Amino acid sequence: MAKEVAIGKRAKISEAQQYMLLSVLGAAIVLGVAISLTSHFVKQIIFNAKVIAAEEQSIASYSNVIQKTGVCEKPKGSVYSDEELNKCNPDTIEVSQIPNTLRSNVLVDLAANSALNSVPKEQSSNCINPNTGKNFTYKELNQIYQDAKTSSELISASQLIKSCSALRVIPDALPAFKNEEALLASLNKLFIISGWNPESISPGGVNRTNATPGGLNSLSLSVSVEAGTGTTMTVLRNIERSIRNFDIGRANIEWTRDGTLTLRAQANAYYMTPSAITETETTIKAEGK
Repeated sequence: MAKEVAIGKRAKISEAQQYMLLSVLGAAIVLGVAISLTSHFVKQIIFNAKVIAAEEQSIASYSNVIQKTGVCEKPKGSVYSDEELNKCNPDTIEVSQIPNTLRSNVLVDLAANSALNSVPKEQSSNCINPNTGKNFTYKELNQIYQDAKTSSELISASQLIKSCSALRVIPDALPAFKNEEALLASLNKLFIISGWNPESISPGGVNRTNATPGGLNSLSLSVSVEAGTGTTMTVLRNIERSIRNFDIGRANIEWTRDGTLTLRAQANAYYMTPSAITETETTIKAEGK
């Protein structure tokens, strides 16, 4: 009888041990799953935080570009809201509303620059003030801009400032794109005002294009003048005084007994690569560098 009782107790103890082992195993599995899920959620949180930080940086960069260029008025907060961007219309914004921006500096500082404005103007019917019969002054152009009420009037006034103020000199001095025909036309005009008519001039005179740092590009061309000493020297002086820069790198000069001075030279003229805002893409990864 005692033996049977002992066997029964051992069976119960063994069964309790099995339950305990299963409980520990179950708890270990639950703990492992919990740790694994916690690790996964932590990684997801870190990854989402990286994405949100990158998005905030992009928004800040876009807002900075919009503000610095003067496309919209200064935002109320640190960045533009959707409502501010939807309401923004560059054509209805006056220069006084966007001080110290690229647009303001161009339409005010450069347009009124006395050094640029000292370059002689060619007569243009669009730039003649009908009240005075003379070229618009910057003060008159600025008054037209200030008096503009509608977006169309502002656009028209802005275009008038670009065409008739000191700003007109900038694309003449340093064009924003490669234009061989315009280059040779400028050179031909210098020849004509110097009193010398070249027999022919064509884009074929441009030999090659050389890229330089900073977005400045050069065009190589050949200059050939065969005339009297006075005429040739006048050509050289007008090339030197030209608003568009012609750098003569190599020249060959010959005098003849009949008073002819022959000039053959290699020169460079310049133009800028168009400026643009460059967008970059950033890849955010959950793991790794």
